[in-house]
Amino acid sequence: MARFVRCLRRTLFSNSSPSIAYRNPRIGLPSNQNPKFIISRRCLSSGSYVSEMQKSAFQGNILRLIRNEIEYELDHSPPLQPPNSFGPFTVDERPGEQWISLKRRFGDAEDIKIEATMFDRSVPTSKSTKTEPEYILHITFIVNISKGGASEALEIMCSAWPDTIEISKLCIRKGNNTSLSSYGGPEFEELDDQLQDALYQFLEERGISDELAVFLHRYMKNKGKAEYVRWMESVKSYVEQK
Repeated sequence: MARFVRCLRRTLFSNSSPSIAYRNPRIGLPSNQNPKFIISRRCLSSGSYVSEMQKSAFQGNILRLIRNEIEYELDHSPPLQPPNSFGPFTVDERPGEQWISLKRRFGDAEDIKIEATMFDRSVPTSKSTKTEPEYILHITFIVNISKGGASEALEIMCSAWPDTIEISKLCIRKGNNTSLSSYGGPEFEELDDQLQDALYQFLEERGISDELAVFLHRYMKNKGKAEYVRWMESVKSYVEQK
């Protein structure tokens, strides 16, 4: 508002002073020009220029902060090149996604596929306090075991804690025709204890053991860094667009 008043005062003064108009007739307004239009045009032009300057300064500050963050991450804790295998499994990195896939062939008939999330939740440890909270991270992974060209597959949902795996559910998937209302079986912990132990042994024979949990936590920690830097680079590219 103060800038508009100063602009208005300068414009009126230059157009109403006889002495200035007399010394330089070109300063006088043309007879067919509306003084109010001249005043508004000059003030709006000045306001637009200031607005563009503010926008440019804002963009520059955002870009500076983003570049600093990227440089810090790459200098202090750069992501490593992720491994492309774990034991007999090949690993599909899936850049930009929150999942990775592991695949292998077991025996003559079984195709095993594991899909694992990045860290999806955390739980407080027994040592956690209000002043010093301590958490352990959790990863969900799903094991899909199919045989040859069969339409059915055994699907086992698991948790990966920092150094152990935990089965939570298993069911039979019948291709894409499985109804959401189909009975999916009981919770894993409701099964007989010996059956539970046998299913853990079944997975371990196929390379799905506590060692996989350790691998997934190490892998996802590194992937989290890589995805964060990739995301910051995407934001920077967007802000840089004209």
